[in-house]
Amino acid sequence: MFEYGNESLDRIEKIKKLKAAWVIVYANNYHGKTDILDVAKNNIGLKEVEAFQESGAEKKYKIAGRLMSYKSHGKIAFAKIMDHSGILQICFMKDKFQFHTGKTLVDTLVIDGEEKSSYKISEKFINVWDYIWVLWDLFLTKHGELTLFVSEFQILSKAIRPLPEKFHGITDQETLYRQRYLDMIMNEETFARMKLRSKYLKVLRDFYFENDFLEVETPVLWSSASGAAAAPFITHHNDFDEEFFLRISPETSLKKTTVGRFERVVEFARDFRNEGSDPSHMQEFTMIEHYAAWWNFEDNMRFAEKMFEYIFDNIPELKKEVMVKDKQWNERLVNFQTPWQRIDYVEGIKKVCSIDVSKYFIGDEEKLRTDIKNAGVEFEWMNQMVVPTLIDYLFKKVLRPSIIGPAFVYNYPKTMQPLARQNDENPDIVEQFQVVVNGWEIIKAYSELIDPIIQKSNFDAQAKAREMWDEEATTGDDDFVLAMEYAMPPQSGFGMWIERTFSLLTGQDNLRDVVLFPLMKSVKKDEN
Repeated sequence: MFEYGNESLDRIEKIKKLKAAWVIVYANNYHGKTDILDVAKNNIGLKEVEAFQESGAEKKYKIAGRLMSYKSHGKIAFAKIMDHSGILQICFMKDKFQFHTGKTLVDTLVIDGEEKSSYKISEKFINVWDYIWVLWDLFLTKHGELTLFVSEFQILSKAIRPLPEKFHGITDQETLYRQRYLDMIMNEETFARMKLRSKYLKVLRDFYFENDFLEVETPVLWSSASGAAAAPFITHHNDFDEEFFLRISPETSLKKTTVGRFERVVEFARDFRNEGSDPSHMQEFTMIEHYAAWWNFEDNMRFAEKMFEYIFDNIPELKKEVMVKDKQWNERLVNFQTPWQRIDYVEGIKKVCSIDVSKYFIGDEEKLRTDIKNAGVEFEWMNQMVVPTLIDYLFKKVLRPSIIGPAFVYNYPKTMQPLARQNDENPDIVEQFQVVVNGWEIIKAYSELIDPIIQKSNFDAQAKAREMWDEEATTGDDDFVLAMEYAMPPQSGFGMWIERTFSLLTGQDNLRDVVLFPLMKSVKKDEN
């Protein structure tokens, strides 16, 4: 448990005294609140402060929020109160307001054996970070600051802990991630970004609704680690006494719905991949994944461009031109104006290093490794990689760094994607694309493989890759193949990383800057 400092102990003592005086320190509700933003708009025909000094405030409005500051000046005190919409100044004037205990309205109250005035209660028994409500009228100070003249106030929730020491100037990102709630209180930019993410998700849902997609939910616990090339998280089901996997991707479940008559389905899915952490990767993240019957991957290219036009049309806070840093922190200006560039994956790599990656299959590891080294390219762990991983790392080494984008990188080697459809004219490649933005891969889509015989063969090949210690190889899914054998309609699937796209569009360098509570290592007791 985190220990209490002297100020926290003092706050706890105040709470005890208030409770002993029958004050409700932690209210169960509060109704009738006006947002501070709406209050700020109501600044016409305001009274002078002298009028309040004589008669007090009229009981016009109610606000509730967190106390951000309090300064007493003899018979008058000024404070700042904050809610979700903004911050305003409030004014406590001696003998001009009353205190609400949570049950009754009083001018004075006996606390710890002494009679305390409402002003003394505000001065001695509320603290910065407490939640309170006030009944008030408006005036402008001599300095022109809009201020609320308090008529009544009540404590809604007492804060035991003050702001951590030096938090105002803190730059340690780990601390901000661990205590995001403090970050959002103190940093308006963070708070606004988290609100904007909510709006972003709503706009995406609206877009899918307008394009006749049905939102569905599929299981998070799976009996197989299928759907993407990634190492899974494994958990034990006590009742079944079996090992299950946290979902890598909802892909096979969503495609099974198309066997059951759904033609356009989408899921805003929470996925889990047991991979390394860096600014562009998290083990727990959100994907939008959809499948549309009768489409191919080129239809999804057009859909992606249409989606981003819709985003910019409906979220004016986001701009089409944004500075984006790549994996080496090189910053470039990216323009999301459509249409986007198209780059052939196989031809692009061949042009750079003369290697035709479509001609290598599982079992060709030694030959591909030799050819990569002969081209003057090497990367870490390549001696332990199988063909699909070698090709992926080769792309990331020689081609991806040159792409500013947004760009559709399409036509991938067949061995790279066991769930994608082979091209009819060139069976060595699959109809797949990724959208790349200055080194960031934000969208993946392909024409779906619907042939159960080829699908079973591809799963078998992936099983061999796992036997060769490729922990990211996709595992087989017999239930999925069974569903395919009842006939699956032609279709194209599409997956977009929510955190990655939103990070890019808001100019963030780290995915954790757009996540409310990113996963962190636990804090050990001696590190509290």
